[in-house]
Order: sequence, then structure tokens, then C-alpha cells
Amino acid sequence: MEIGKDLTAAASTPLVLAILAEGDSYGYAILKRVRELSGGLMEWTDGMLYPVLHRLERLAYVEARWEAADGGRRRKYYRITAAGRAHLAEERSQWQAVDATLRSIWRTLAAPSSGDDPASAGPLPQGA
Repeated sequence: MEIGKDLTAAASTPLVLAILAEGDSYGYAILKRVRELSGGLMEWTDGMLYPVLHRLERLAYVEARWEAADGGRRRKYYRITAAGRAHLAEERSQWQAVDATLRSIWRTLAAPSSGDDPASAGPLPQGA
């Protein structure tokens, strides 16, 4: 199964903020963590991640700093701010409400009404 672009984009902010809430990180490590947390269902590219990070930086949800890595290369590390933590809590609540609403709708629509053949109800959508 592939997660569509719209859902991936909608989930990008809370996912990045949640990863940074674990601790400071840099781009490649964030990409690996997204892949790991999603069980491989989300395979982000640099072209998707860095615009999200730059937007979060402009909104003051994250701060960035440069550090020298092994071999003298520099890496840009990102850190969640207090405003970012507050925004993450708000996003988490909204996503939980969407999840609960969709699960309720799918249960209702999948339940056979009186006189219907239960076999014709079909399977629940994935995640229900």
C-alpha cells in the first residue's frame, strides 16, 4: 500500500515535530526515522523534507544550528521549540479526533442494516 501525497503532506508537520520532540536531529536522520516509524510506508525525499523544515523554522516551531560532523562535514541540526511543542500537542489532538471520527464512520457504514446480507457489507478500510 502506498500512502497518497495529500495524506503524506498533511502528516508531515506533526511527524517532523514528533521526531524532533525525541531529540535534536538532522535531515538524513529524520528521513530514516520517518521510514522506520512508518514501517516503510512513508519514503520521504530531501525535496519533501527540507521545505517542511524551513516552514517550521519560519513559524518558530523549530530552530536550526550548524555542527561539524565526522570528517569535518557540517550538518544542520534542528530542535523543537516551546511553540513547536505546543503546536504538536494541538496537531496530535486534531489527528486523534479525525482518527476517531473516521473509525466511527467506517464502523457505521460497514454495519449491516436490518435485512441486509452481512456478507455484502464488504471489508473495513485498512486502519479501521
